[in-house]
Formats: sequence, C-alpha cells, structure tokens
Amino acid sequence: MSEVRIAAEPRTAFGKGAARKIRRADKVPAVLYGHGIDPKHLTLPGHEVLLALRTPNVLIRLKGEGVDELALPKGVQRDPIKGFVEHVDLLLVKRGEKVTVEIPVTTVGDVNSEGLLDQQLVSIGVEAEATHIPTGVEVDVEGLVIGTVITAGQLQLPKGATLTADPESVILQVINKPIEAPAEGEEAAAGEAAEAAEGETAEASAAE
Repeated sequence: MSEVRIAAEPRTAFGKGAARKIRRADKVPAVLYGHGIDPKHLTLPGHEVLLALRTPNVLIRLKGEGVDELALPKGVQRDPIKGFVEHVDLLLVKRGEKVTVEIPVTTVGDVNSEGLLDQQLVSIGVEAEATHIPTGVEVDVEGLVIGTVITAGQLQLPKGATLTADPESVILQVINKPIEAPAEGEEAAAGEAAEAAEGETAEASAAE
C-alpha cells in the first residue's frame, strides 16, 4: 500500500470553540496516539484528509513540525448532514508491525438465476503488516445455488493477511427469491373475475 503524505501542524488550542475555528479554515483537528507515546494533537488540511479517507485503511505519512510518522485512521467523525470530516483519530504504526483492521468484502459474478444473493457482512477483520494492508477480499459467487453458505473461514484472504473474525461468521448465502405479489391492477382484475364467476354461479343456481 502506498503512503499518502499529509502536512501536519501542532495544535495547542482545544475545546469546541478552537475546533470550530480550525474547521472554518478548512482544516481538521486530529489526535495521533499509540506505541505508548503521549497523544499528539494536530491540525490537518481538510481537503487532503477527505481525499485520503476515500481509501479504506489508508496509510498516512504525517510530516510537519516535530512530526514524521506513519499512521492509520482509527476513528473519523463526520458532519451528519454535510459529510465533511470533523475530527480524526490516528494510530501510530511502524513498518513490520502487525495491525488489525477491517477490509471490505466484495462479490464477483452472479448466483444461479433461481436464487438471490444475501450478503450479511460487507467487511471482515484481518491482521496484516501495517504497510501491506490488503484493499479487500473478493468472493466469486458465479453459479452458486440456493442453500450455499460461505463463512469467514472459507474466504481466500490476500497473501500476508490472517483472519481475526470468527471463522463461522456467515459472509453470504444464496436464498430463494421472494414470491412477487401481484400488482395493484392485477389484484383488481383478479377480484373482478372472481366476482363475475360468483355471479354466474348464482344465476345458474337460480335457473335450476
């Protein structure tokens, strides 16, 4: 995994007021922690952070006054309406060390036409070297039939990654397609046909 370099400035002002001032300048408050160090409070450029976080488990090289570290995002707060990043927690990592992360699970192919794919987990916990975190894991579902179940332990993980999740966790399964209810117009037509049939039956009984 390549590194994304982001300029970091020391942050000395704290509290809601200071955080709002930082955000008005299109910057993001952040905290760097890990490896027994005292947490470092930083200010990062907002646009660069937003772009970096589009990549799951992005490896960030923080460069600035008193800072030259590798880090992984471990907690991101976003504005619930506008979606911009309000705060980032960063975990200090070193080359060669193992870290536990969540990687996305995606599918390729189509299941048997009689079935429906039910994916219950979209990410899975793995352990990997900090600078070689896989971008995700693919599951080939081409032609899978109804009743097929794939668990975490059956995933073909990328080289160097080991599973940390419960191997019995269900990732996906192929289920029966739901029975489609008739459309509103079809229901009305069926009702009219039934009424007509009942009417004909009643007339026939009266004639007898």
